[in-house]
Amino acid sequence: WIAPFFGPRLTTALGEIKTLFDPKGLMNPGKIVNPPKQDDRSLFRFKPGYETEKLNTALDWSEFGGFAPAVEMCNNNGHCRKFDAGTMCPSYRATGDERHLTRGRANTLRLAVSGQLGADGLASEAVKEAMDLCVGCKGCKRECPTGVDMAKMKVEFLHQYKRRHGHTLHDKLVAYMPRYAPYAWTFGWLINLRNVIPGVAAMTEKLTGFSAKRRLPLWRRPLLSSVGTARWQKAMRAAKFAGEEAGYDASRDVVLWVDTFSNYFEGPGRDFPGTSAEAAAIVLHKAGYNVDIIGGATGERPLCCGRTFLATGMVDEAKKEARRTIAALRPYVERGVPIIGLEPSCLLTLRDEFKSMLPGEETDDLAKRAFLLEEFLVAEKKAGRFDPARLELKPLDSTEALLHGHCHQKAFGAMSAVEEVMSWVPDLKVTTVESSCCGMAGAFGYEAEHHEVSMKMGELSLLPAVRNADAKTMIVADGTSCRHQIADGAQREAIHVAVVLAQAMVKMVATK
Repeated sequence: WIAPFFGPRLTTALGEIKTLFDPKGLMNPGKIVNPPKQDDRSLFRFKPGYETEKLNTALDWSEFGGFAPAVEMCNNNGHCRKFDAGTMCPSYRATGDERHLTRGRANTLRLAVSGQLGADGLASEAVKEAMDLCVGCKGCKRECPTGVDMAKMKVEFLHQYKRRHGHTLHDKLVAYMPRYAPYAWTFGWLINLRNVIPGVAAMTEKLTGFSAKRRLPLWRRPLLSSVGTARWQKAMRAAKFAGEEAGYDASRDVVLWVDTFSNYFEGPGRDFPGTSAEAAAIVLHKAGYNVDIIGGATGERPLCCGRTFLATGMVDEAKKEARRTIAALRPYVERGVPIIGLEPSCLLTLRDEFKSMLPGEETDDLAKRAFLLEEFLVAEKKAGRFDPARLELKPLDSTEALLHGHCHQKAFGAMSAVEEVMSWVPDLKVTTVESSCCGMAGAFGYEAEHHEVSMKMGELSLLPAVRNADAKTMIVADGTSCRHQIADGAQREAIHVAVVLAQAMVKMVATK
């Protein structure tokens, strides 16, 4: 546009000045002076003859018009290159490498779906290298101006790649954990020795892929047994039936979804005698709701969202878990009963990935009824059905709290609900850490090949903030993996917001 504005004479003069001062053309070559024509399609991302290959996908991409159009939503604006705020893009922040950036991954995927990476396409090693450090934070889904959903694309990539190259033992240990957990926990005392006996972690690293530099989560006695009952569920139900005789209010029914991680790996904290799930049940009961804890059908293992299968590309197995969960929750959904969860990555799978795996009315209805604990309480307060005063919260020993948000909480705009719920505790000053992904990201941070970059992600802002906090400051994080990263990287105990509320209640209901 220079010549049309200044005319050919001045444009030539400007070019001569540029040549005098930069005879070798080192400064901005091809810019302003001697630029390429704007209609030279050989320079475009979509060159003449550009076509995408038809792909038999595992997930539903119809909302984008297909997988290739979803990839092409990236317009290279570079908003993902930010370092200062938000979640996106944690791997780029840690490495500074364009390959490990939403834009870089989208460009690689574009080459793959258009046949420019050879016959392997999505299953090529080039795509694997680009997708390797994507932690599925979903920050791009919310923060990218065009809404590029790279976390969903990684699931699709893993499905395509692993289908051709096979799954490792590490993949299977991670993916099938919800299925073997009902049996493994009985040997938990033995498995937990891996963290204690010197040399065992290093010895098993090559076999299992779990980093010897990490302490693995400890197996605990589950809240839900293999037949889908809770240790204290009978007492809850007895109270419910007794209440029916005195005018039981079915409109106050809620279902508490106890995910695999909360069930098998959560133990009592330093200042609370129960798990986060028990704390949530106590809070909901105190708030006036009839709590039913969903497990599995009699004789079956507890329900699962399929998150571990998605993380390893086993979409077909994840769909099996989704179907089982949808069927078990259908009677509650049909009655309009809210489904309340604790672990963001698990509960929000019901609102996101379920719709991509099994699109339809049933899945949509379940998504509408699925809430994180804090989302539910805030929504009920706004609707006038709940008054926080009912919890009779009292000041805690800690007067300050440092809050870290799980990536999926931030991606789904749920952080304001956590902050509001925390504000109900009298005299508690809450500071939210401006952080990207904690770096653990499910099993990512436990993997030997990813341990170093996982710690770099944590060191960007979260771990220094926790270390710099006063010893009396309460550390709060709803994500299981976030709490483990904080424990590993900063040697501090972090707790779920449900535990914060339970601690602040005047009376605690016995949980045994």
